[in-house]
Amino acid sequence: MQSKRTSFKTKASSWKKALMMSAVAGSMLVLSGCVTTGSSMLSGNGNGAAADPRLTQGNDAKFFSRSGYQACAAGAAAGMLGCAITNPGNRTQCMIIAGLGACGVAMGANFYLDQRRSEYANTSERLEAMSADIQADTRNVIARTETAREVMEEDKARIERIQTDMAAQQLDQAAAERELAAIDSNIDILRRELANMRKKADGYQEVAAAERAEASPAEMASIEQDIDLMNQQVLALQQEVDELYNMRSAITLG
Repeated sequence: MQSKRTSFKTKASSWKKALMMSAVAGSMLVLSGCVTTGSSMLSGNGNGAAADPRLTQGNDAKFFSRSGYQACAAGAAAGMLGCAITNPGNRTQCMIIAGLGACGVAMGANFYLDQRRSEYANTSERLEAMSADIQADTRNVIARTETAREVMEEDKARIERIQTDMAAQQLDQAAAERELAAIDSNIDILRRELANMRKKADGYQEVAAAERAEASPAEMASIEQDIDLMNQQVLALQQEVDELYNMRSAITLG
C-alpha cells in the first residue's frame, strides 16, 4: 500500500513538473516577440522620444525591465538551449530545471514556492536559498539605482536649464519639447521597473509568510531582515524618481 502511495506521489510530481514546463514553454512561444523587441519597447514613451541608453542598454537594464512572464521566457529560452547542447543525455530533466529556475519569484509567490519545494525538502535550506535570491535582487536594485541617479541628475539639470530659459524668455520651444519628452521616457521606464521591484519584494514576503509555520524565529527574523533591506532600497529609488517627476510636472510649455 505504501509503495502504491509513493508511486502515486512520484507520478503526481512528474505530472506537476510537466505541466509547469508546458507553461514555461508556452510563455516562451507567446512572448518570444516581446523578448526580442524588449529594448525597443523601452526606448521611448510613444512620442518618438528616445530614453537614455543607460536605462535601456546597460548591464543592469535587464533585471527589472520586463514582466515576470517575459523574464521567465527569456531566461528559460537561454537555459533550455544550454541543456540541448551540454546535457543531451538527460535533456528533459535539465530543461525543466532550467526553465523553472529562470522564472523565480518574478512569476509569483506560489510558483516560486513550488519551485523551491521541488528542490529542497528542508525548510531551512529553502529559506537559505531564498535569502541568497533576495540579496542578489537587492544588489541589482542598488546597481540600478546608481545608474538611475546618473540619468536623473542630468535630467534635473536639463529641467533647471529649461526653467532658466523660460524665465529669461530665451526658450527654444522645439528643443525643450524634445528634452522633456526624453525625460518623460526615462521616468516611464523607471516607474515600470519600480513596479516590478515591488512585485518581487511582495512575492518574497508572501513566500516567507507561507514558510513561517515550519521556520524557526531566528530564520524568519533573518529572512525578514533581507526583505526589509530590499524594500528600503526600492523605497529610496522611488523617492528619487518621484522628486524628478515633481520637477518635470512643474513645467508646462505654452
